Order: sequence, then structure tokens, then C-alpha cells
Amino acid sequence: MPALPELPPVSVVMPVRNEARALEDAVRAVLETGYAGDVEVVIAVGPSTDGTEDIAASLARDPRVTVVDNPSGRTPQALNLAIAASSHDVVVRMDGHAHMPTGYLALAVDALRRTGAANVGGRMVPTATEPFAQAVAVAMASRVGLGGAGHRQGGVEGPADSVYLGSFRRAALADVEGYDEHFVRAQDWELNRRLREAGHEVWFVPDMAVPYTPRSTWRALARQFFTSGQWRREVVRRHPGTRSARYLAAPVATVAVAISLISGTVLAVAGSAWALLAFAPAAAYFVGVLGASALLLPRTGVPAALRMPLVLPTMHLAWGLGFLRGVR
Repeated sequence: MPALPELPPVSVVMPVRNEARALEDAVRAVLETGYAGDVEVVIAVGPSTDGTEDIAASLARDPRVTVVDNPSGRTPQALNLAIAASSHDVVVRMDGHAHMPTGYLALAVDALRRTGAANVGGRMVPTATEPFAQAVAVAMASRVGLGGAGHRQGGVEGPADSVYLGSFRRAALADVEGYDEHFVRAQDWELNRRLREAGHEVWFVPDMAVPYTPRSTWRALARQFFTSGQWRREVVRRHPGTRSARYLAAPVATVAVAISLISGTVLAVAGSAWALLAFAPAAAYFVGVLGASALLLPRTGVPAALRMPLVLPTMHLAWGLGFLRGVR
């Protein structure tokens, strides 16, 4: 790929659906990020029930903003449509409910120029004020919640398997034919996998930190992690070489806890003395959850810490159940 000029124009692509509350602020943050070069925003709007289409149309009165229709409502289709409608060599993904920090585009362009990478990106920074969401935010940013992924935990700048959101060279996206529209979830990781297989580099820049608002109810959290587990299983099915202990830990724990609870209950009903032994694996898991919750207390405060023993098992076991079920 040819070297980038010092201030290349940038296309920011946004897949949105039912983002009426956040979209205007998200677009304004992009346009006011302070980047000295030209910036365009392309919004791909899926079928919405909250007036998102009207807000997007209003924003498109600014000549820097373009709106395209995404009839399927799915994220990978939205991204491909927005990329096709964009104009510039640097393509930056930003979600419609995210708030791009000042200086983000300058960091992205600088990293692309310095490294020659096909994709550079940073980390999500979960932030919340309500106690349940605070617990989720801390869990998502900890090893006991989501493992050790750099784009969630931070780390040292350098090559990575994947990054949050992503800032791309258009030629590299064209080389791998963009996002795979089969992947309703996990499309970022899957795309980065294909970029690396094609000989391109994915580069992690910890200073490229984007705030993320986590789910604020148990039901929404369970649904999110169940779906994430399903699509991670699909990535492993399509790319068997990506299988790792980190991805298998949650489904193994889920099976172990389920077997422990079921066998312990059956033996207890039968009056067997072996019931306590059967319950031991599940008890050990939940004791571990309580211990992890206590260790995270300094980062959460008491109200959020009281929710952590619910949040951690929901994340682990919902993800594990989704992985075991897969996509059907």
C-alpha cells in the first residue's frame, strides 16, 4: 500500500439502528474531534422504531454527512454499505452510541502512517453510573470477567489479533472483500483474522480509548453474552486454528457447573451421601466468584460490588451456553 500523506482525508462509517438518543452526539463528536484534515461521516441506518432515520436525515443536511439505507438492519451489511458509499483511503469505524474522543482520528492516522498496518485500533473503556452497569463495566475490564484481550484490558502498543472498532486502509479492506456478512456478531474479530491471513498487520494502540456504555439490566447482559458465545463458536467453526483455552474456559465451566448441580440434586433427593461431593465443583465455582467479587471491590464500590456475584456468573455461563449451542 502507498504511504499516507501527513493529513489524509478520513471516512468515518457508522452502523446504526434505534440510536435516536445518542446519534446526534456521536456524529457531532466525530466532526469536532479536532482532526486537521477533511472528515466525512457515512451513516448506514437500519430499520428503526425510535425515529433514528429522521435524525440521520437531519444530520445529512451537513455536507460532510451521508446517509445510506441498510434494509437488513445487520451490522456487517451496514458497514459494507457505508464503506462502499465512502470516499477516502482511511476508513474509521465508529458506533452510533459511542462518543469519539478528541484527538482519536489524529492518533489513528499517525499509527497507520508509522506502522504501515492495515488496521489500527485501541480499547473499549466501559463506563457507567448505575450500580449494575458499574459492576458490568468493571467485570468487562478485568481478567476474571472477559479474559486478557488487549482491546478490553489495555497493554503495550504493538501487533494484535484484534482491536476495538478499527481504523483501516481501504486497499486492505478491498483485499479481503470487507466484512463477512454471515457474522452477525464477532465480525470485527473475523475480519481481522482474514487481514492477518492475507499478510496485513493489525496494530493495537492503547491510547485510542473509546468510552462504552455496558448493559444495565440482567436480561440484556445475559442476551448479549449468550449471543457473543454463539458467534464465537461460529468463528471457531470457520477458523479451527483460532480455538484456544481462553475461549473454551467458559463452556467447560458451564458444563461442569451444570453437571455438578444436576447430579448433586439427584443424589440429594435420593438421600445419597455422595451429594455433597457432587455439589463440590459448583460450590467451588461460586466461591471463586465471591472471591473475585471481593478482589474487585476497590474498583467498584459497595453498591456495584453487591451486584458482582450476579454479573460474573451471568457473563461466564451465558457466554458458555451460547458457545455450546452455536448458531443454528
